[in-house]
Amino acid sequence: MTDIEIAEKVKPLKIKQVAKSLGLKPRELITYGDYKAKINKKAVPSNNKLVLVTAINPTSAGIGKTTVSIGIADALHHMGESVCLALREPSLGPVFGIKGGATGGGHSQVIPMADINLHFNGDFHAITSANNLLCAMIDNHIFQGNKLHIDPNKILFHRCLDLNDRSLRTVTVGQTKKETPRDDHFTITAASEIMAIMCLATDIIDLKRRLGNILVALTTKGKPVYCKNLHAEEAMAILLKDAMLPNLVQTLEGTPAIVHLGPFANIAHGCNSITATRLSMDLAKYTITEAGFGADLGAEKFLDVKCRVAGLKPNAVVLVATIQALKLHGGMDKTALKQENLQALKDGMGNLIRHIDIIRNVYHLPLVVTLNKYTSDTEKEVKLVLDTLSKMGVTYAINDAWTLGGVGAEDLAKKVMKACETDNSKFSYSYELNETVEDKIKNICKRVYGAKGVILTEKAKESIETIKSLHMENFPVVIAKTQYSLTDNQKLIGAPTDFDITIRDIEIRSGAEFLVALAGDMMLMPGLSATPAAVGMKITKNGKISGLF
Repeated sequence: MTDIEIAEKVKPLKIKQVAKSLGLKPRELITYGDYKAKINKKAVPSNNKLVLVTAINPTSAGIGKTTVSIGIADALHHMGESVCLALREPSLGPVFGIKGGATGGGHSQVIPMADINLHFNGDFHAITSANNLLCAMIDNHIFQGNKLHIDPNKILFHRCLDLNDRSLRTVTVGQTKKETPRDDHFTITAASEIMAIMCLATDIIDLKRRLGNILVALTTKGKPVYCKNLHAEEAMAILLKDAMLPNLVQTLEGTPAIVHLGPFANIAHGCNSITATRLSMDLAKYTITEAGFGADLGAEKFLDVKCRVAGLKPNAVVLVATIQALKLHGGMDKTALKQENLQALKDGMGNLIRHIDIIRNVYHLPLVVTLNKYTSDTEKEVKLVLDTLSKMGVTYAINDAWTLGGVGAEDLAKKVMKACETDNSKFSYSYELNETVEDKIKNICKRVYGAKGVILTEKAKESIETIKSLHMENFPVVIAKTQYSLTDNQKLIGAPTDFDITIRDIEIRSGAEFLVALAGDMMLMPGLSATPAAVGMKITKNGKISGLF
Protein backbone atom coordinates (compact mmCIF):
# COMPACT_ATOMS: atom_id res chain seq x y z
CA MET A 1 0.00 0.00 0.00
CA THR A 2 1.39 3.42 -0.95
CA ASP A 3 1.79 6.35 1.46
CA ILE A 4 -1.14 8.23 -0.01
CA GLU A 5 -3.39 5.14 0.15
CA ILE A 6 -2.48 4.66 3.84
CA ALA A 7 -3.18 8.33 4.54
CA GLU A 8 -6.56 8.23 2.79
CA LYS A 9 -7.77 5.30 4.93
CA VAL A 10 -7.38 7.26 8.17
CA LYS A 11 -10.26 9.38 9.49
CA PRO A 12 -8.50 12.45 10.91
CA LEU A 13 -9.59 14.52 13.87
CA LYS A 14 -11.16 17.89 13.15
CA ILE A 15 -8.44 20.53 13.33
CA LYS A 16 -10.29 22.40 16.09
CA GLN A 17 -10.01 19.26 18.24
CA VAL A 18 -6.26 19.06 17.53
CA ALA A 19 -5.90 22.73 18.44
CA LYS A 20 -7.82 22.20 21.68
CA SER A 21 -5.37 19.45 22.70
CA LEU A 22 -2.62 22.10 22.58
CA GLY A 23 -4.65 24.56 24.62
CA LEU A 24 -5.31 26.85 21.67
CA LYS A 25 -8.43 29.00 21.80
CA PRO A 26 -10.84 29.23 18.83
CA ARG A 27 -9.92 32.89 18.28
CA GLU A 28 -6.26 31.85 17.85
CA LEU A 29 -7.12 29.68 14.86
CA ILE A 30 -7.75 30.51 11.21
CA THR A 31 -9.20 27.36 9.66
CA TYR A 32 -8.69 26.19 6.07
CA GLY A 33 -11.52 23.66 5.93
CA ASP A 34 -11.84 20.92 8.55
CA TYR A 35 -8.28 19.62 8.70
CA LYS A 36 -5.87 22.56 8.29
CA ALA A 37 -5.44 25.85 10.07
CA LYS A 38 -3.10 28.72 10.72
CA ILE A 39 -2.25 29.71 14.27
CA ASN A 40 -2.55 33.39 15.15
CA LYS A 41 -0.81 33.37 18.51
CA LYS A 42 2.44 34.86 19.76
CA ALA A 43 4.65 32.31 21.49
CA VAL A 44 5.65 32.79 25.12
CA PRO A 45 9.33 31.94 25.84
CA SER A 46 9.56 28.41 27.21
CA ASN A 47 12.04 26.00 28.78
CA ASN A 48 10.23 22.97 27.41
CA LYS A 49 12.24 20.23 25.71
CA LEU A 50 13.56 20.60 22.14
CA VAL A 51 14.66 17.50 20.19
CA LEU A 52 16.49 17.85 16.87
CA VAL A 53 16.32 14.97 14.38
CA THR A 54 19.18 14.76 11.88
CA ALA A 55 20.88 12.01 9.85
CA ILE A 56 23.92 10.63 8.10
CA ASN A 57 24.56 11.52 4.43
CA PRO A 58 21.49 10.14 2.64
CA THR A 59 20.69 8.09 -0.43
CA SER A 60 18.85 9.90 -3.24
CA ALA A 61 15.55 8.75 -1.69
CA GLY A 62 16.41 10.28 1.68
CA ILE A 63 16.98 8.64 5.04
CA GLY A 64 13.61 8.87 6.76
CA LYS A 65 14.14 11.79 9.16
CA THR A 66 10.57 13.04 8.84
CA THR A 67 9.19 9.52 9.30
CA VAL A 68 11.33 9.08 12.42
CA SER A 69 10.38 12.53 13.77
CA ILE A 70 6.68 11.72 13.40
CA GLY A 71 7.23 8.28 14.93
CA ILE A 72 8.88 9.76 18.03
CA ALA A 73 6.06 12.29 18.43
CA ASP A 74 3.38 9.63 18.01
CA ALA A 75 5.15 7.37 20.52
CA LEU A 76 5.31 10.16 23.10
CA HIS A 77 1.65 10.92 22.41
CA HIS A 78 0.82 7.22 23.03
CA MET A 79 2.69 7.42 26.32
CA GLY A 80 0.54 10.33 27.49
CA GLU A 81 3.21 13.00 27.03
CA SER A 82 2.54 16.55 25.84
CA VAL A 83 4.21 16.72 22.41
CA CYS A 84 4.08 18.71 19.17
CA LEU A 85 5.97 18.37 15.90
CA ALA A 86 7.65 21.36 14.26
CA LEU A 87 8.40 20.37 10.66
CA ARG A 88 9.33 21.99 7.36
CA GLU A 89 6.90 22.41 4.48
CA PRO A 90 7.65 20.39 1.33
CA SER A 91 8.89 22.10 -1.81
CA LEU A 92 7.23 21.22 -5.11
CA GLY A 93 10.70 20.66 -6.62
CA PRO A 94 11.44 17.37 -4.81
CA VAL A 95 7.75 16.36 -4.83
CA PHE A 96 7.76 16.23 -8.65
CA GLY A 97 11.45 15.33 -8.89
CA ILE A 98 13.27 12.36 -7.34
CA LYS A 99 12.94 12.59 -3.58
CA GLY A 100 9.17 12.88 -3.29
CA GLY A 101 7.27 14.73 -0.60
CA ALA A 102 8.20 15.55 2.97
CA THR A 103 5.28 14.33 5.05
CA GLY A 104 6.82 11.09 6.32
CA GLY A 105 5.84 7.64 5.11
CA GLY A 106 3.93 4.44 5.83
CA HIS A 107 2.08 4.69 9.14
CA SER A 108 4.19 7.65 10.26
CA GLN A 109 2.82 10.60 8.28
CA VAL A 110 1.39 14.08 8.73
CA ILE A 111 -1.93 14.70 7.03
CA PRO A 112 -3.67 15.83 4.86
CA MET A 113 -0.70 14.41 2.96
CA ALA A 114 -1.61 15.57 -0.56
CA ASP A 115 -2.49 19.10 0.54
CA ILE A 116 0.72 19.54 2.54
CA ASN A 117 2.90 18.23 -0.28
CA LEU A 118 1.22 20.44 -2.88
CA HIS A 119 -0.10 23.99 -2.38
CA PHE A 120 -0.84 23.63 1.37
CA ASN A 121 -2.00 27.03 2.68
CA GLY A 122 -0.23 29.04 0.00
CA ASP A 123 2.98 29.92 1.87
CA PHE A 124 5.42 29.05 -0.91
CA HIS A 125 3.30 30.87 -3.48
CA ALA A 126 3.30 34.00 -1.32
CA ILE A 127 7.09 33.84 -1.00
CA THR A 128 7.51 33.36 -4.77
CA SER A 129 5.22 36.34 -5.43
CA ALA A 130 6.98 38.63 -2.95
CA ASN A 131 10.38 37.64 -4.31
CA ASN A 132 9.39 38.30 -7.91
CA LEU A 133 7.64 41.56 -7.03
CA LEU A 134 10.98 42.87 -5.81
CA CYS A 135 12.66 41.68 -9.02
CA ALA A 136 10.02 43.44 -11.10
CA MET A 137 10.52 46.65 -9.11
CA ILE A 138 14.30 46.50 -9.61
CA ASP A 139 13.96 46.19 -13.39
CA ASN A 140 11.17 48.77 -13.51
CA HIS A 141 13.33 51.26 -11.59
CA ILE A 142 16.08 50.91 -14.18
CA PHE A 143 13.55 51.23 -17.03
CA GLN A 144 11.96 54.34 -15.49
CA GLY A 145 15.20 56.34 -15.38
CA ASN A 146 17.38 54.56 -12.81
CA LYS A 147 17.66 57.36 -10.23
CA LEU A 148 19.62 55.04 -7.93
CA HIS A 149 22.23 54.43 -10.67
CA ILE A 150 21.90 50.64 -10.40
CA ASP A 151 24.48 48.81 -12.49
CA PRO A 152 22.42 46.31 -14.56
CA ASN A 153 25.40 43.93 -14.54
CA LYS A 154 25.59 43.97 -10.75
CA ILE A 155 22.05 43.01 -9.77
CA LEU A 156 22.39 40.57 -6.87
CA PHE A 157 18.77 39.57 -6.27
CA HIS A 158 17.16 37.02 -8.59
CA ARG A 159 13.77 35.61 -9.49
CA CYS A 160 12.58 32.30 -8.07
CA LEU A 161 10.20 29.45 -8.85
CA ASP A 162 9.30 26.46 -6.66
CA LEU A 163 10.01 23.80 -9.28
CA ASN A 164 13.13 21.99 -10.48
CA ASP A 165 13.84 23.68 -13.82
CA ARG A 166 17.46 23.59 -14.96
CA SER A 167 16.68 25.68 -18.05
CA LEU A 168 16.17 28.66 -15.72
CA ARG A 169 19.69 28.46 -14.29
CA THR A 170 20.74 30.98 -16.92
CA VAL A 171 18.28 33.32 -18.65
CA THR A 172 18.32 36.63 -20.50
CA VAL A 173 15.83 39.28 -19.39
CA GLY A 174 14.94 42.73 -20.73
CA GLN A 175 14.71 41.82 -24.40
CA THR A 176 12.04 44.31 -25.46
CA LYS A 177 13.02 47.22 -27.71
CA LYS A 178 13.13 49.77 -24.90
CA GLU A 179 15.22 47.64 -22.51
CA THR A 180 18.82 46.54 -22.35
CA PRO A 181 19.16 42.74 -22.23
CA ARG A 182 21.10 41.28 -19.29
CA ASP A 183 21.94 37.82 -17.99
CA ASP A 184 20.06 36.59 -14.95
CA HIS A 185 19.08 33.32 -13.28
CA PHE A 186 16.33 31.76 -11.21
CA THR A 187 16.68 30.21 -7.75
CA ILE A 188 14.28 27.57 -6.47
CA THR A 189 11.90 29.22 -3.98
CA ALA A 190 13.12 27.05 -1.09
CA ALA A 191 16.63 28.47 -1.57
CA SER A 192 15.52 32.09 -1.95
CA GLU A 193 16.49 34.79 0.52
CA ILE A 194 12.82 35.53 1.16
CA MET A 195 12.31 31.95 2.37
CA ALA A 196 15.32 32.29 4.69
CA ILE A 197 14.04 35.63 5.99
CA MET A 198 10.59 34.20 6.67
CA CYS A 199 12.13 31.38 8.68
CA LEU A 200 14.30 33.71 10.74
CA ALA A 201 11.95 36.69 11.24
CA THR A 202 10.29 36.85 14.65
CA ASP A 203 7.28 39.03 13.74
CA ILE A 204 5.95 41.37 11.03
CA ILE A 205 8.15 44.27 12.20
CA ASP A 206 11.27 42.13 12.08
CA LEU A 207 10.12 40.81 8.69
CA LYS A 208 9.86 44.32 7.23
CA ARG A 209 13.28 45.24 8.66
CA ARG A 210 14.88 42.20 7.10
CA LEU A 211 13.13 42.67 3.75
CA GLY A 212 14.25 46.29 3.64
CA ASN A 213 17.86 45.24 4.29
CA ILE A 214 18.06 42.88 1.30
CA LEU A 215 21.06 43.85 -0.82
CA VAL A 216 19.57 43.94 -4.32
CA ALA A 217 22.36 45.47 -6.40
CA LEU A 218 25.44 47.69 -6.59
CA THR A 219 25.54 51.09 -8.24
CA THR A 220 27.84 51.99 -11.14
CA LYS A 221 30.24 53.26 -8.45
CA GLY A 222 30.04 50.04 -6.43
CA LYS A 223 27.78 51.36 -3.69
CA PRO A 224 25.07 49.10 -2.18
CA VAL A 225 21.40 49.39 -3.13
CA TYR A 226 18.91 47.84 -0.70
CA CYS A 227 15.28 46.82 -1.04
CA LYS A 228 14.31 49.74 1.22
CA ASN A 229 15.82 52.15 -1.33
CA LEU A 230 13.15 50.89 -3.76
CA HIS A 231 10.45 51.16 -1.05
CA ALA A 232 9.35 47.60 -1.77
CA GLU A 233 9.37 46.07 1.72
CA GLU A 234 5.87 47.13 2.77
CA ALA A 235 4.20 45.67 -0.33
CA MET A 236 6.25 42.48 0.05
CA ALA A 237 5.23 42.17 3.69
CA ILE A 238 1.57 42.54 2.68
CA LEU A 239 1.96 39.55 0.36
CA LEU A 240 3.67 37.60 3.15
CA LYS A 241 1.48 38.47 6.14
CA ASP A 242 -0.58 35.24 6.12
CA ALA A 243 2.43 33.09 5.27
CA MET A 244 4.07 34.32 8.50
CA LEU A 245 1.45 32.41 10.52
CA PRO A 246 2.41 28.77 11.29
CA ASN A 247 0.22 25.96 9.95
CA LEU A 248 -1.41 23.37 12.21
CA VAL A 249 -2.11 19.83 10.98
CA GLN A 250 -1.84 16.36 12.58
CA THR A 251 -0.24 12.94 12.23
CA LEU A 252 -2.16 9.82 11.25
CA GLU A 253 -2.50 9.20 14.99
CA GLY A 254 -3.80 12.66 15.83
CA THR A 255 -0.57 14.10 17.24
CA PRO A 256 -0.39 17.89 16.67
CA ALA A 257 2.07 19.04 14.01
CA ILE A 258 3.08 22.61 13.18
CA VAL A 259 4.37 22.58 9.61
CA HIS A 260 5.80 25.90 8.49
CA LEU A 261 8.16 26.99 5.72
CA GLY A 262 11.47 25.32 4.92
CA PRO A 263 14.55 26.25 2.94
CA PHE A 264 16.77 23.46 1.59
CA ALA A 265 19.70 22.50 3.80
CA ASN A 266 22.11 21.85 0.94
CA ILE A 267 21.64 25.30 -0.61
CA ALA A 268 20.12 27.31 2.26
CA HIS A 269 19.85 26.95 6.06
CA GLY A 270 17.44 24.03 6.04
CA CYS A 271 15.19 24.65 9.06
CA ASN A 272 11.54 25.44 9.65
CA SER A 273 10.60 28.85 11.02
CA ILE A 274 11.73 30.17 14.38
CA THR A 275 8.12 31.25 14.90
CA ALA A 276 6.86 27.66 14.52
CA THR A 277 9.54 26.13 16.75
CA ARG A 278 8.98 28.67 19.52
CA LEU A 279 5.22 28.23 19.29
CA SER A 280 5.52 24.44 19.49
CA MET A 281 7.79 24.76 22.55
CA ASP A 282 5.24 27.08 24.15
CA LEU A 283 2.34 24.70 23.55
CA ALA A 284 3.88 21.31 24.43
CA LYS A 285 6.44 19.79 26.81
CA TYR A 286 8.32 18.10 23.94
CA THR A 287 8.97 19.65 20.52
CA ILE A 288 10.30 17.27 17.87
CA THR A 289 11.87 19.14 14.95
CA GLU A 290 14.19 18.27 12.09
CA ALA A 291 16.77 19.87 9.85
CA GLY A 292 17.37 18.91 6.24
CA PHE A 293 19.78 16.18 5.11
CA GLY A 294 22.69 15.12 7.34
CA ALA A 295 24.38 16.49 10.43
CA ASP A 296 26.98 18.15 8.16
CA LEU A 297 24.30 20.28 6.49
CA GLY A 298 20.96 20.69 8.27
CA ALA A 299 22.11 20.10 11.84
CA GLU A 300 25.17 22.34 11.39
CA LYS A 301 22.98 25.18 10.15
CA PHE A 302 20.26 24.55 12.72
CA LEU A 303 22.85 24.75 15.50
CA ASP A 304 25.18 27.45 14.12
CA VAL A 305 22.52 29.71 12.57
CA LYS A 306 18.99 29.09 13.82
CA CYS A 307 19.88 28.34 17.45
CA ARG A 308 22.17 31.35 17.55
CA VAL A 309 19.51 33.70 16.16
CA ALA A 310 16.64 32.28 18.23
CA GLY A 311 18.54 31.59 21.45
CA LEU A 312 17.64 27.89 21.33
CA LYS A 313 19.56 24.98 22.87
CA PRO A 314 18.42 21.46 21.93
CA ASN A 315 18.01 19.05 24.82
CA ALA A 316 18.83 16.06 22.62
CA VAL A 317 19.74 15.12 19.06
CA VAL A 318 18.49 12.02 17.25
CA LEU A 319 20.79 10.80 14.46
CA VAL A 320 19.02 8.64 11.87
CA ALA A 321 20.88 5.98 9.90
CA THR A 322 19.82 3.23 7.52
CA ILE A 323 21.68 0.06 6.59
CA GLN A 324 21.11 0.83 2.90
CA ALA A 325 22.78 4.25 3.19
CA LEU A 326 25.69 2.77 5.14
CA LYS A 327 26.22 0.12 2.45
CA LEU A 328 26.14 2.86 -0.18
CA HIS A 329 28.91 4.67 1.74
CA GLY A 330 30.80 1.38 1.80
CA GLY A 331 30.96 1.40 -1.99
CA MET A 332 28.01 -0.86 -2.79
CA ASP A 333 26.16 -0.20 -6.03
CA LYS A 334 22.91 1.65 -5.37
CA THR A 335 20.95 -0.95 -7.39
CA ALA A 336 21.98 -3.75 -4.99
CA LEU A 337 21.42 -2.09 -1.60
CA LYS A 338 18.68 -4.55 -0.58
CA GLN A 339 21.13 -7.45 -0.72
CA GLU A 340 23.14 -8.47 2.35
CA ASN A 341 26.73 -7.24 2.20
CA LEU A 342 28.51 -7.13 5.56
CA GLN A 343 31.80 -5.88 4.12
CA ALA A 344 30.19 -2.88 2.42
CA LEU A 345 28.28 -2.18 5.63
CA LYS A 346 31.46 -2.34 7.70
CA ASP A 347 33.27 -0.07 5.22
CA GLY A 348 30.42 2.44 5.31
CA MET A 349 30.21 2.69 9.11
CA GLY A 350 32.78 5.49 9.01
CA ASN A 351 30.10 7.89 7.74
CA LEU A 352 27.90 7.19 10.77
CA ILE A 353 30.88 7.49 13.12
CA ARG A 354 31.77 10.87 11.58
CA HIS A 355 28.24 12.20 12.12
CA ILE A 356 28.26 10.94 15.70
CA ASP A 357 31.52 12.85 16.20
CA ILE A 358 29.92 16.04 14.84
CA ILE A 359 27.13 16.00 17.43
CA ARG A 360 29.19 14.71 20.34
CA ASN A 361 32.51 16.51 19.92
CA VAL A 362 31.74 19.67 17.93
CA TYR A 363 28.38 20.67 19.42
CA HIS A 364 28.57 18.64 22.66
CA LEU A 365 24.91 17.64 22.77
CA PRO A 366 23.19 14.52 24.18
CA LEU A 367 22.77 12.00 21.35
CA VAL A 368 20.59 9.01 20.46
CA VAL A 369 21.30 7.07 17.26
CA THR A 370 18.38 5.28 15.63
CA LEU A 371 18.47 2.65 12.92
CA ASN A 372 15.49 3.28 10.67
CA LYS A 373 14.26 -0.22 9.92
CA TYR A 374 13.84 -1.55 6.38
CA THR A 375 12.35 -4.96 5.49
CA SER A 376 15.55 -5.78 3.57
CA ASP A 377 17.76 -5.42 6.67
CA THR A 378 19.17 -8.78 7.81
CA GLU A 379 19.88 -9.87 11.40
CA LYS A 380 23.63 -9.97 10.72
CA GLU A 381 23.62 -6.44 9.31
CA VAL A 382 21.63 -5.04 12.22
CA LYS A 383 23.94 -6.78 14.70
CA LEU A 384 27.04 -5.31 13.03
CA VAL A 385 25.69 -1.76 13.35
CA LEU A 386 24.46 -2.15 16.93
CA ASP A 387 27.69 -3.82 18.07
CA THR A 388 29.69 -0.88 16.69
CA LEU A 389 27.45 1.63 18.48
CA SER A 390 27.63 -0.35 21.72
CA LYS A 391 31.44 -0.37 21.65
CA MET A 392 31.38 3.42 21.17
CA GLY A 393 29.13 3.88 24.18
CA VAL A 394 26.40 5.47 22.06
CA THR A 395 22.74 5.26 23.10
CA TYR A 396 20.80 3.64 20.27
CA ALA A 397 17.40 2.24 19.31
CA ILE A 398 15.85 0.48 16.35
CA ASN A 399 12.61 2.03 15.20
CA ASP A 400 9.91 0.73 12.89
CA ALA A 401 7.61 3.73 12.74
CA TRP A 402 7.06 3.29 9.00
CA THR A 403 5.36 -0.08 9.54
CA LEU A 404 3.92 0.29 13.03
CA GLY A 405 3.48 4.03 13.57
CA GLY A 406 4.14 5.35 17.07
CA VAL A 407 4.27 1.85 18.58
CA GLY A 408 7.31 1.12 16.42
CA ALA A 409 9.22 4.07 17.93
CA GLU A 410 8.40 3.64 21.63
CA ASP A 411 11.86 2.37 22.61
CA LEU A 412 13.42 5.30 20.75
CA ALA A 413 11.01 7.78 22.39
CA LYS A 414 11.88 6.49 25.90
CA LYS A 415 15.59 6.93 25.19
CA VAL A 416 14.97 10.42 23.79
CA MET A 417 13.11 11.37 26.97
CA LYS A 418 16.03 10.11 29.05
CA ALA A 419 18.53 12.02 26.88
CA CYS A 420 16.47 15.18 27.39
CA GLU A 421 17.15 14.95 31.12
CA THR A 422 20.94 14.85 30.68
CA ASP A 423 23.26 17.87 30.67
CA ASN A 424 23.26 20.02 27.52
CA SER A 425 25.08 22.97 29.12
CA LYS A 426 28.26 22.33 27.12
CA PHE A 427 26.52 23.12 23.84
CA SER A 428 28.85 25.17 21.64
CA TYR A 429 29.04 26.40 18.05
CA SER A 430 31.53 25.31 15.41
CA TYR A 431 32.73 28.93 15.01
CA GLU A 432 32.30 32.34 16.59
CA LEU A 433 30.72 35.32 14.84
CA ASN A 434 33.72 37.59 15.45
CA GLU A 435 36.00 35.33 13.42
CA THR A 436 36.93 36.27 9.86
CA VAL A 437 34.77 34.94 7.04
CA GLU A 438 37.69 32.71 5.97
CA ASP A 439 38.07 31.26 9.47
CA LYS A 440 34.34 30.56 9.82
CA ILE A 441 34.40 28.62 6.56
CA LYS A 442 37.57 26.76 7.61
CA ASN A 443 36.09 25.83 10.98
CA ILE A 444 32.95 24.35 9.39
CA CYS A 445 34.95 22.51 6.73
CA LYS A 446 37.57 21.12 9.09
CA ARG A 447 35.63 20.56 12.31
CA VAL A 448 32.32 19.41 10.79
CA TYR A 449 33.17 17.92 7.39
CA GLY A 450 36.61 16.63 8.37
CA ALA A 451 38.34 18.47 5.50
CA LYS A 452 42.08 18.95 5.29
CA GLY A 453 41.76 22.53 4.09
CA VAL A 454 39.79 25.14 2.13
CA ILE A 455 40.52 26.57 -1.32
CA LEU A 456 39.06 29.99 -2.09
CA THR A 457 38.78 30.96 -5.75
CA GLU A 458 39.68 34.48 -6.83
CA LYS A 459 35.98 35.25 -7.15
CA ALA A 460 35.39 34.10 -3.58
CA LYS A 461 38.27 36.29 -2.38
CA GLU A 462 36.78 39.28 -4.20
CA SER A 463 33.43 38.60 -2.54
CA ILE A 464 35.08 38.56 0.88
CA GLU A 465 36.53 42.02 0.19
CA THR A 466 33.05 43.25 -0.76
CA ILE A 467 31.64 41.73 2.43
CA LYS A 468 34.28 43.53 4.47
CA SER A 469 33.60 46.85 2.74
CA LEU A 470 29.90 46.49 3.60
CA HIS A 471 30.73 45.60 7.23
CA MET A 472 28.93 42.25 7.03
CA GLU A 473 31.81 40.01 8.07
CA ASN A 474 30.12 39.22 11.42
CA PHE A 475 27.27 37.34 9.75
CA PRO A 476 27.10 33.55 10.19
CA VAL A 477 28.07 31.42 7.20
CA VAL A 478 25.87 28.92 5.36
CA ILE A 479 27.81 26.55 3.11
CA ALA A 480 25.94 25.28 0.07
CA LYS A 481 27.28 21.86 -0.88
CA THR A 482 26.14 18.40 -1.94
CA GLN A 483 24.10 16.44 0.58
CA TYR A 484 25.46 13.09 -0.58
CA SER A 485 28.99 13.49 0.74
CA LEU A 486 30.89 15.11 3.59
CA THR A 487 32.96 16.70 0.82
CA ASP A 488 32.00 19.01 -2.07
CA ASN A 489 32.14 16.02 -4.46
CA GLN A 490 29.02 13.85 -4.27
CA LYS A 491 30.94 10.84 -5.58
CA LEU A 492 33.41 10.92 -2.67
CA ILE A 493 31.39 8.85 -0.21
CA GLY A 494 32.06 7.38 3.22
CA ALA A 495 34.17 9.38 5.66
CA PRO A 496 37.17 10.71 3.71
CA THR A 497 39.83 12.85 5.39
CA ASP A 498 42.32 13.75 2.66
CA PHE A 499 40.26 16.35 0.84
CA ASP A 500 39.88 20.10 0.42
CA ILE A 501 36.65 22.09 0.07
CA THR A 502 36.64 24.56 -2.81
CA ILE A 503 34.57 27.71 -2.28
CA ARG A 504 33.85 29.21 -5.70
CA ASP A 505 31.94 32.28 -4.49
CA ILE A 506 30.26 33.81 -1.45
CA GLU A 507 26.85 35.44 -1.77
CA ILE A 508 25.46 38.05 0.62
CA ARG A 509 22.05 37.54 2.23
CA SER A 510 21.89 40.82 4.13
CA GLY A 511 18.18 40.51 4.90
CA ALA A 512 18.52 36.98 6.23
CA GLU A 513 21.76 38.17 7.85
CA PHE A 514 24.01 35.34 6.73
CA LEU A 515 26.53 34.61 3.98
CA VAL A 516 26.22 31.72 1.51
CA ALA A 517 29.50 30.07 0.52
CA LEU A 518 29.05 28.05 -2.67
CA ALA A 519 31.10 24.85 -2.50
CA GLY A 520 32.03 22.79 -5.55
CA ASP A 521 29.45 22.93 -8.35
CA MET A 522 26.38 23.24 -6.11
CA MET A 523 23.45 24.80 -8.01
CA LEU A 524 20.72 27.00 -6.50
CA MET A 525 18.20 25.67 -9.04
CA PRO A 526 17.98 21.84 -9.15
CA GLY A 527 17.03 19.91 -12.27
CA LEU A 528 14.70 16.99 -12.95
CA SER A 529 15.87 13.41 -13.50
CA ALA A 530 15.31 11.42 -16.69
CA THR A 531 12.10 10.04 -15.19
CA PRO A 532 10.80 12.52 -12.61
CA ALA A 533 8.21 11.52 -10.03
CA ALA A 534 5.69 13.72 -11.88
CA VAL A 535 5.56 11.13 -14.68
CA GLY A 536 3.96 8.54 -12.39
CA MET A 537 1.23 10.75 -10.92
CA LYS A 538 -2.46 10.51 -11.82
CA ILE A 539 -5.75 12.12 -10.81
CA THR A 540 -9.21 10.68 -11.50
CA LYS A 541 -12.34 12.60 -12.46
CA ASN A 542 -13.35 12.35 -8.79
CA GLY A 543 -10.13 14.06 -7.73
CA LYS A 544 -8.43 10.94 -6.31
CA ILE A 545 -4.63 11.29 -6.56
CA SER A 546 -2.17 8.43 -6.98
CA GLY A 547 1.62 8.33 -7.43
CA LEU A 548 2.24 11.07 -4.86
CA PHE A 549 4.73 9.90 -2.25
